[in-house]
Amino acid sequence: MQLVLVLLLAASLIPTYLAQPCCSIPCQNRGACAGNGFDNYECDCTRTGYYGRNCTTPEFITQLKPLKPAPNTAHYILTHSKGVWNVINLIPFVRQVIMVYVLTGRSPLIDSPPTYNVEYGYKSWEAYSNLSYYTRILPPVARDCPTPIGVVGKIALPDSKTAVEKLLRKRFIPDPQGTNIMFAFFAQHFTHQFFKSDMKKGPAFTVAKGHGVDLSHIYGDKLERQHKLRLFKDGKLKYQMVNGEMYPPTVKEVGAEMHYPPHVPEAHRFAVGHEAFGLVPGLMMYATIWLREHNRVCDILQQEHPEWDDELSFQTSRLILIGETIKIVIEDYVQHLSGYHFKLKFDPELLFNSRFQYQNRIVEFNTLYHWHPLLPDTFLIGEEVYSYGQFVFNNSSAPEHGIKRLVSSFTNQIAGRVAGGRNIPLALGPVATEVIDYSRDMRYQSLNVYRKRFELRPYSSFEDLTGEPEIAAELEPLYADADIVELYPALLVEKPRPTAPFGETMVELGAPYSLKGLMGNLICSPLYWKPSTFGGVVGFSILNTASLESLICNNVKGCPIASFEVPDFTSYPAINVSDIEDINPTVLLKEKTSEL
Repeated sequence: MQLVLVLLLAASLIPTYLAQPCCSIPCQNRGACAGNGFDNYECDCTRTGYYGRNCTTPEFITQLKPLKPAPNTAHYILTHSKGVWNVINLIPFVRQVIMVYVLTGRSPLIDSPPTYNVEYGYKSWEAYSNLSYYTRILPPVARDCPTPIGVVGKIALPDSKTAVEKLLRKRFIPDPQGTNIMFAFFAQHFTHQFFKSDMKKGPAFTVAKGHGVDLSHIYGDKLERQHKLRLFKDGKLKYQMVNGEMYPPTVKEVGAEMHYPPHVPEAHRFAVGHEAFGLVPGLMMYATIWLREHNRVCDILQQEHPEWDDELSFQTSRLILIGETIKIVIEDYVQHLSGYHFKLKFDPELLFNSRFQYQNRIVEFNTLYHWHPLLPDTFLIGEEVYSYGQFVFNNSSAPEHGIKRLVSSFTNQIAGRVAGGRNIPLALGPVATEVIDYSRDMRYQSLNVYRKRFELRPYSSFEDLTGEPEIAAELEPLYADADIVELYPALLVEKPRPTAPFGETMVELGAPYSLKGLMGNLICSPLYWKPSTFGGVVGFSILNTASLESLICNNVKGCPIASFEVPDFTSYPAINVSDIEDINPTVLLKEKTSEL
């Protein structure tokens, strides 16, 4: 019996020397590992700024480079001393210099052109040219490595459902920054234009064509779908009028495929650019607003250019809306997400002298963007409380309540904190389990390897990762060592930054992906960024004055207050996290929304 136990223990703790050499991830500072026979390796340190056996010795020029503040230090500086930043924001030259730093400070961390996909742990033409794959920033763990994350840890990762139960799902924790579900639905709506996994092939594959901000979620990702949605008059999209307001047409009217279960009546089967946007009212709300905005811009362009044909009006309006989207994402969405007192600015001319090419095909970016803890346990629209079962595929709530009430209700309902663990709604637990399983299919490396790749200090212990002992104690029997904690669970249990919804890793990995993807759009290039591209001064002005507030005011009757933060958030009583299980976000906000 003792011999059997010894053999089982030996099988679960396979020593490093039995693994192929690169499984131990010996090459540091972005050095590329290549096997040299069966028991040796070489690190290619070319243009890393380091040399030596494992690319760990800095070159002379590397030592001379000016020191940059650590990410947490930079975040602290940008989120404190509000009075100082109010002055800086009024000085155009200084603001431009700082904005260039924000855009380019970490952008070199994102490879362009792409390097790896899930099939190739080495550079290949296939990884670059096969657009059906997501690309990735780190190569997959080799299939012949002894453990799922290389050479350390057990031969099997913990059951994904158990990991979700113990680490990610327990209670609703309001976001201390005051983020609302208007923000949550915007994140979901915005990212689904370039994150469209092809689950028939597997999570490593994508059906997205543009891999960036192309508004395919408004216009369709194929020309055939686009034509079904277009009116072919004055550049406009098809629509219907309900209760005196513009809404998307129905599937029956246009013939564009949408994903609806059988119980949804034909009158509520709205057809929009993304086939899954009938899932929840928040997505259909944004789809309706952008439909109205497109047709509004077409009216303005037709008035300015009565000689234009339908195609020119349509194509120009699309370019304007792409610009509006990027401006809103940077100046409203990323501004809120960052918590900066420094005012971010969308100005492509700041980067005209920089190499800024990029496509959003990175699968790790897709994984980290699963921000399901943002969503509450129930949804409040006016006086009505909706469970998940009542909320999903409920397009009837849009015309019944009206877009104004949806905007107001979602603006006033607080979202959950993403980092810190134990905050995924019960209804979304299976989704989190799937994300973990998909990450394993794609053989992600561990959180600490990603932190080192993005020039962050690796966590030394479970408590160092979580910032508190309770979740750290749950992690230890699941993973045994902080070096082998998986990427996705780690992102959600990581200690949040003070008064912020996210932890350091989520932001410092996500920000360079996001900003480089936005500013790498073709409309931001010198050849496109000029008034003539957008129909002249009038069209260029629509783009340059865009904001979340103007988008809502121009397209929703009554111009309701809209933001990504609960209005007057500081007026809420302080929340004691030890009493968090007693908090019901619907009750907390019902008084604020009762007048809607």
